[in-house]
Amino acid sequence: MAGVLIDPSRAPVAFGRRAVPQLFGELQQLEADRKQRALASLCDLMHDPEKLYQAVTGGFVEQLEVLFKDEDSSVRTKTCELLHLLTAHSIGRRALLSSALLPPLSQLLDDSSSSCRRNVHRVLNRLARLPAGANALLTLVPKLMLKLRQDEGEEEEEEEEEEEVQVLRLSTLSCCSRLDALPALASDGVSLLGRKLSHRSANIRREAAAAMMVLSVPVDGKQQVCEKAVLPVLVGLLQDEDVEVQANAAGTIMNTVIITTGKLQCLDLDVVPVLLDVVSEHTEKEEEEEEEMKRRRKALVIYSLRALTSLAEAPDGRGLLLEQLPLLARRSEAPEEDRDVRRAAQTAVRVVTWTP
Repeated sequence: MAGVLIDPSRAPVAFGRRAVPQLFGELQQLEADRKQRALASLCDLMHDPEKLYQAVTGGFVEQLEVLFKDEDSSVRTKTCELLHLLTAHSIGRRALLSSALLPPLSQLLDDSSSSCRRNVHRVLNRLARLPAGANALLTLVPKLMLKLRQDEGEEEEEEEEEEEVQVLRLSTLSCCSRLDALPALASDGVSLLGRKLSHRSANIRREAAAAMMVLSVPVDGKQQVCEKAVLPVLVGLLQDEDVEVQANAAGTIMNTVIITTGKLQCLDLDVVPVLLDVVSEHTEKEEEEEEEMKRRRKALVIYSLRALTSLAEAPDGRGLLLEQLPLLARRSEAPEEDRDVRRAAQTAVRVVTWTP
């Protein structure tokens, strides 16, 4: 027997294990309002792991495909919200990846409803955080890059939800490119991400720099960073107000200065004093910060030390760093120093002081 309907925006929910089958049955109805109410109630139930497990193992998820093409945008939006809730749990993510829903779901990236598009990006981003999900989404990378290019044509005044979509898109690209950077590199990813590095939103700068760091791992990526004039922007980001933006920029520089062209360009940009400032100025701050901020600063300092180590392989870089050897030695010898930071500083000192 169905329960009493209290909230008119929700469908009445049957008792116990009958609830999920009953609500999925409601989704087969023609009336949009009945489907909307059933989806709202299902979204409520998916916060219960037992109900979520029942929905996944009962074969109900595949039934959602027909709703992707529903004429009512609110039905499409709520369907994607339901999938987002399902993918909060590993069993839901595995079920979606093993289903045939990804291709039709990805078509909703072009949906006329911004709310629907946002929910699709939320689902894809959760999937991309798994290696299997990132692998399944690699074919979508060119389309995601195209969306980045389209973002550039939008008005400067963006809605908050559009910023969230860009952040999710960039994060998904990072996850996929960690598995294989070539699709993004082949889609002019370095140039597109390079323009996002100067975005007024710190969230977008942060994710763009994170994606750029991933793309700079392959040799082709390092070369494109040099060829596309991205290094001057990255050097500027070393002084960004957001520590994670700084860390991601330092990580990209660290990757790029491995090749000779990267070393020469960074030395021409006078990056050594900037990196030394990064290494030195955070020593006192680190004691007073919360653990998450300490983690970010640690990454920033280690990436900067590794970048300096690579720059020391060039004669001009070694000459500059020999003058600042006491600073590097201090970070390499202090007993209270973080072990990983101390090890990175010790490596830098060895390279700077190396004699053939």
